[in-house]
Amino acid sequence: MRSIWKGSIAFGLVNVPVKVYTATEDHDIRFHQVHAKDGGRIKYDRVCTVCGQSVQYTEIDKAYESPDGDKVVLSDEDFAKLPVAEKHEIPVLQFVPSEQIDPILFEKSYYLEPDSSTPKAYVLLARTLEKVERTALVNFTLRQKTRLAALRVRDGILVLQTLLWPDEVRSVDFESLDGVADPRPQEIKMAETLVEAMSDDFDQEQFTDEYQIELKRLLDEAIASGTGKVPEQPELAPAGMDAEVVDLVAALQRSLEASGRRTAGGDGAEAEPKKTAKKAAAKSAGAKTSAGKSSASKSTASKSAAKKTPAKKAAKKAPARKGA
Repeated sequence: MRSIWKGSIAFGLVNVPVKVYTATEDHDIRFHQVHAKDGGRIKYDRVCTVCGQSVQYTEIDKAYESPDGDKVVLSDEDFAKLPVAEKHEIPVLQFVPSEQIDPILFEKSYYLEPDSSTPKAYVLLARTLEKVERTALVNFTLRQKTRLAALRVRDGILVLQTLLWPDEVRSVDFESLDGVADPRPQEIKMAETLVEAMSDDFDQEQFTDEYQIELKRLLDEAIASGTGKVPEQPELAPAGMDAEVVDLVAALQRSLEASGRRTAGGDGAEAEPKKTAKKAAAKSAGAKTSAGKSSASKSTASKSAAKKTPAKKAAKKAPARKGA
């Protein structure tokens, strides 16, 4: 595992240096979107709604819009000015009975590893928490966000679990439960008997994610049979992508061609390079002169022929059709 944070637990006057690791991970099989036609990956471009241009991630700031519609933009430098932005300390606030923390408050779990050559203070805190059977409430700041957290021991390892703030848990009042009569004593007794029959010690290993197991089997079979397999194909730069991925020379060439067409004034004719046009100018002039003389000669000859022959000979008469 790779640590995501380093700091220390402030336990009274005792500091416990620790490294923080993410304790959980998602085991779900991940998919990505592809074009159904050719299997190409789908990519998304960050486009500004004002200028219409693609925006690099380094040029993006965060904005807040108030209920009245006022918008303010904060940069990374603004966030860095906050007092807790670079706080690398986990202060212990108090110790509370573990059963008083509602499980609905638990958010994300982290492992804490001692980050010193002599982890005596770490072991002392862990053993103390085990003995008093209490949970330490601490403040934990990660990625510019401060959380209330529970610090407890699991198999001799300190575990930090972030907690939701009170206003982050929704209150609930279902009208469908209003006026419902209480269950009868015999109904409760039968339900208790059923619960007793189904009771057992919790063993997480006996429970499996059947959906993911079947999905993995489906994917393995598809790969083995070649069904739906997408062949490797070169990726093309999508139209309209920014200058970093577009061939600059090709873009300039197209611009020159477009400029030449506008100068020529013709929609279909493409302007040739100037040097070629200059070299071919003399030849073109000579060719036009010769062509003009030739056309004039042909025209004179045609007029003479027209005088001698009043009309072109009619097409040979077709043989008379035999009567039906």
